Amino acid sequence: MTLAERAPAGTDRLARAVFALLVVACLAAFFITQRLKHTPTAVQAFKLTPFFSPTPAGHIKQERISFKIARSDDVTVTIVDAAGRDVATLVRRLPIAGYKPLSLRWNGRLGVARRYTVVGAASGHPSLLAVNRGRLAPAGDYRVRVSLRRRDRAILSPRSFTLVRK
Repeated sequence: MTLAERAPAGTDRLARAVFALLVVACLAAFFITQRLKHTPTAVQAFKLTPFFSPTPAGHIKQERISFKIARSDDVTVTIVDAAGRDVATLVRRLPIAGYKPLSLRWNGRLGVARRYTVVGAASGHPSLLAVNRGRLAPAGDYRVRVSLRRRDRAILSPRSFTLVRK
């Protein structure tokens, strides 16, 4: 007796239906993946200074941060420590146009910036220097969180930077 003779009636039809469903699911997954690969991320082109030292002896005294957003929105930029706690807020609900770079500088101080100073850069793009007046942040690794108000999203920078106090 062969295997085909022992199988219950309708098993062959069920196997074909399951196979067809798997093929359709694979094709759908392929097209969804392609669409996701070509959808721009909400925050793009994060650039950070790898380390800085806001002390008098420090060579690089301010952390330089820049990025672009895919769609116009009101952004809040926060510095977070390695444990994910907020340590400084550089801008709050600042309207930014899509695909226009935003350049910021952090002076290494804790707290919420009450005002900004526009500083020039060698590249010709001005930066906003957030004036935080709190005490100097402790040495360690930090990341940047960009919150988009209209999209109700918060994106953490892919890399961290280090504040050195020597």
